[in-house]
Amino acid sequence: MFSMPETISYYVDQFLDHLRFEKEASSHTVTNYSVDLAQFSEYLENQGISKPGDVDAHVIRSWLRAVMGYGYAKSSSARKLSSVRSWFAFLKGKGVVARDPAKEIRGPKLPARLPKALSREAAERLVTVGTVGDDEARDRAILELLYGCGLRIAELSALEWSAVDLDERMARVMGKGGKERIVPFGRCAREALLRWRDVSPGGQYVFPGQRGGAIAVRSVHRVVLRASRKAGVTGVTPHVLRHSFATHMLEGGASLRVLQEFLGHESLLTTQQYLLVSVEHLKASYERAHPRAKGESEGHV
Repeated sequence: MFSMPETISYYVDQFLDHLRFEKEASSHTVTNYSVDLAQFSEYLENQGISKPGDVDAHVIRSWLRAVMGYGYAKSSSARKLSSVRSWFAFLKGKGVVARDPAKEIRGPKLPARLPKALSREAAERLVTVGTVGDDEARDRAILELLYGCGLRIAELSALEWSAVDLDERMARVMGKGGKERIVPFGRCAREALLRWRDVSPGGQYVFPGQRGGAIAVRSVHRVVLRASRKAGVTGVTPHVLRHSFATHMLEGGASLRVLQEFLGHESLLTTQQYLLVSVEHLKASYERAHPRAKGESEGHV
């Protein structure tokens, strides 16, 4: 019986079928993997390598250097390496290779990219106009907490009524690493929570899911995206709301130490990297604080 040789292209096709039919990945995702792995396969062919088991870490590092030498951006090179990693993880899971040569390969270091904070006006429009509809009470409470407290999406999802003190306007939040912190919230958030409590199905979680338990993270994402469309505000995610909260707090005069506590950061360095101070705030702070600022603005030397 004739059997097809199990070449690298054969296993690439297997992986792409796995993405299409088992993972139900989007056509865009499958296309990206297909392009990346085709380039990798061509490189291996030029190196005289025809079987996945013959690929080692040295070969992958050489290929990555070649990719970057072709002029690809660091982000594109990192994505291509991610495709190769996913392919080898698939092959190891299928028993095609005994070990994963891509597992320990470090990609190019990418520059830190922070989301752009919303303007105060855009944030206000998102929370008010964006929440009009059948789920207005719930959506308003979600957005008030994301923007009004800077909560991470997972922290909001897991929030329980027993951890919320509506009279004192304080909430106990379980952050990363199981570390608990106290987060105050404003009157707008309190009013939104009271409205939501009156119509919510009740239960342990402030925002329950459809099947019991806490609301799914992806459902919170959908709330934010739906509100952004209604309000006509683009580029909004739960993390953008967290960043907007921190930026607006900073512009309002909050110290980095206070923000560190609010955001639940282990290190102050994380908070410093996370925040971008607006040019307007820097200028205003200088004019308010520096002894030479007034004299310069009045034309004195």
